[in-house]
Amino acid sequence: LVASLLPFVISSSAYFYLWLPESSPSPFSAAVKSAPILSLAGLVWCHKGGRSLCSSIGAVQVGLLLSAAGDVCLIWKETFLHGMLFFAVAHICYSLSFSSRPPFPRSRLSPPLLLLLSLSLWVLAGLSLLYLLPHLSARPDSSLLTPAVGLYSFLITTMVNLALLTPRPLTLAGALLFTASDLTLARHTFVAPLPWGRAVVMGTYYLAQVLIAVGGVREGSGVVADGLWNRKRK
Repeated sequence: LVASLLPFVISSSAYFYLWLPESSPSPFSAAVKSAPILSLAGLVWCHKGGRSLCSSIGAVQVGLLLSAAGDVCLIWKETFLHGMLFFAVAHICYSLSFSSRPPFPRSRLSPPLLLLLSLSLWVLAGLSLLYLLPHLSARPDSSLLTPAVGLYSFLITTMVNLALLTPRPLTLAGALLFTASDLTLARHTFVAPLPWGRAVVMGTYYLAQVLIAVGGVREGSGVVADGLWNRKRK
């Protein structure tokens, strides 16, 4: 697994080394930005072991491919909403992956802590929307953008809540970092540019995706190991 991460390390390092300006979007910029996520999709595919795309690990692979498509769309301002749509569906795939192994709860966290964290996430989502609402309303495309951001916020918060129920700390850390990345992106895009905002957004985003991918691979490996063990016992 460590060796399989080498393409991701190289491609993400290339992104930060080249640091292509956002003011000059191009297919090359899109390729450089999406390459790390595509490498993670390849990693998951290599460890999928013939399981279908409807499996837990298969849903992670689809989520990564959709995220790569979202990365490409976000290169151009006119396709921002398309990128948001791709990421929204990616969060649905991640949610399906995190909830595909009943029974619940499987989390290592205690029920009171789970409830507290879940409520905190929903409160954070609500407060963030209230903070962004005046800025979204001032945009010319507010009639479409405002409900889109609201729906996206609901989907990513649902995804993180389902990640709370997984037994994989890497998966939960990845989901939380994804939220941090999106909150920073929203502040940077809709309110005012932040110093080093792009670096923070992309750094937390790439780290979030690699943690979700590795968590999915380890989860999938655990399923295979459990199945082999049960067969031997029979």
